[in-house]
Amino acid sequence: MLKNKLFESYYDWWKNIDKIILLLILSLFLLGLFFSFVSTSIIASDKLGTNSYYFFLKHFVFICVGISLLFLISFIERDKLIYVSLILFLICTFFLILVPFFGVEVKGSKRWLNFGFLPRFQPIEILKPFIIITIGFLLTLKNIKNLYVRFILSFIIILPIILLLMIQPDIGQSILVIIVWLSLIFISGVNLFLFFSSFFILGGFVSYLIIYIPKFSYIKLRLISFLNPSSGNSYQSDKASEAIINGGLFGKGIGEGTLNTKVPEAHTDYIISVISEEFGAISIILIMLIYLFLSFKVMKIIDKEDNNLIKLILLGCVVLILMQTFIHVGVNIRILPTTGMTLPYLSNGGSSIISTAIISGIILNFTKRKIKY
Repeated sequence: MLKNKLFESYYDWWKNIDKIILLLILSLFLLGLFFSFVSTSIIASDKLGTNSYYFFLKHFVFICVGISLLFLISFIERDKLIYVSLILFLICTFFLILVPFFGVEVKGSKRWLNFGFLPRFQPIEILKPFIIITIGFLLTLKNIKNLYVRFILSFIIILPIILLLMIQPDIGQSILVIIVWLSLIFISGVNLFLFFSSFFILGGFVSYLIIYIPKFSYIKLRLISFLNPSSGNSYQSDKASEAIINGGLFGKGIGEGTLNTKVPEAHTDYIISVISEEFGAISIILIMLIYLFLSFKVMKIIDKEDNNLIKLILLGCVVLILMQTFIHVGVNIRILPTTGMTLPYLSNGGSSIISTAIISGIILNFTKRKIKY
């Protein structure tokens, strides 16, 4: 009896899931696994003094965990997923509050937590998907008729998160969260004057911190090096651009890239340059087309969706993926200053992979044709 019920549930899931979106998501994860395999074995050999696949195996484990989470989230009933997400939002926010007090400091920033029995993780990465659902939920509350009251509630929720990110400091993630929030309130129908006022107030606040607060002086240095490359503070960006140029259209070949040995964490923050150097600009164009096609497929479903909450959540997920991709690629091709932003699906990093898997599971869940269990 139980076996038949499980089979029926799986059959309903498979029948209703958008198989093209599922294929695109799995393709991106597998591409990330492949590029991790061919680009990080040299790093492991240098650091561990052996012919090791340490970084690849670590990446493989997180991919397996991420894909398992993806399927689990896509299987849950929508109402239950929203309810669980609101609880997880509170839990992850609590972890974010712990970061300034108990966080692990790396290169002058406290962004990670390490409890010993768990791998080191970055709370904001896990929190991002639940921010989208929570803000979407607040903006569509039926019990509150006034849209501007809902807008203020969402602002009250998002402001402490931005302040906590500033304390770390993590301007890149702060800007990403602000962009997602502004996108959601814009599509929810907030007055344009209020929207642009919020935009300029938050933009002015971030600018003030960067210019006048000593803790954020490293960001000022990055901006100066971006605007004036001859200042001598743009080593990583220079090497990334050089790698893309050296790769040309078709690349230097598997294992022939040198960026991994020149730039720390190249397989996370500069993965696009690593891929371009070995596989050429043509590979980057194809990867970007997959991202765009995935977003297009989701946007088509958003256009046909009647439920405003589902619309906002799906839009937030698409904006998050596209903006994070744009920032990562922009840094690599030097149209944006260095931010330390990972590329969804492809970059190494456990927190980033899990975050992307959760977002993908949410997308798969809310793009199903119907829910029937």
